Amino acid sequence: MDTMNRELLRATGLVAGYGGQDVCGPLDLLLEPGQSLGIVGFNAAGKSTLLRTLVGYQEPVAGESVILGSFTDDSSFIYRKAVSVVFDEDAFFPSLSVEDHLQLIAGGHGMPEPQAAVEHELAFFELEAARTEYPHRLSSGQRRRLLLAAALLRPCNLLVLDEPEQRLDPVMRVALATRLRSLATAGTALLVVTHDPVFLATVADSVLLVADGRVIPATVAQGAAAIAHD
Repeated sequence: MDTMNRELLRATGLVAGYGGQDVCGPLDLLLEPGQSLGIVGFNAAGKSTLLRTLVGYQEPVAGESVILGSFTDDSSFIYRKAVSVVFDEDAFFPSLSVEDHLQLIAGGHGMPEPQAAVEHELAFFELEAARTEYPHRLSSGQRRRLLLAAALLRPCNLLVLDEPEQRLDPVMRVALATRLRSLATAGTALLVVTHDPVFLATVADSVLLVADGRVIPATVAQGAAAIAHD
């Protein structure tokens, strides 16, 4: 197997936590192009902690997670070109408008037709009327859509989303889930934490259930049922 092309993420004996204290694990995982993995569990079970550890945003308590065969954190240029992430936190330049943010991403990633790509995201996320607004003037839902637009605008091999459905209306949730499914079909690998069983069923083809400090492989149906009882 060509590791750089096929092995996007490999976790070995991974235990996620803080300050040496276990939160969940251990986990062995191999993620390849086109695979879409959902992560579900009760509130405070450790889903986001696991996700951040898997992609190198925080150190594991034990084991390791390796991106593209050799990278264990997000400091490499190659890593940053290959991995696009959205966590549950705003990250904006206060002096740049909605359109400015997207143009910066498109230009920085060398999109062949950057303005056309920006216009596509503005239309998809219904941000056209807000293109000249600054982040502090946006609603919570608009800020979420801008984060998602920035993540989806750029090319990537691995797309990592922490509860992307949050603060989206039902119609936008369906549109986003359908788009993510299309990206996976085209070869992008997905890691998605979600609390929405319908969203999970559309996007994921396998599931990790985080419960009682364990990370348990599950079917999509089992994951959706666990969410429904949350």
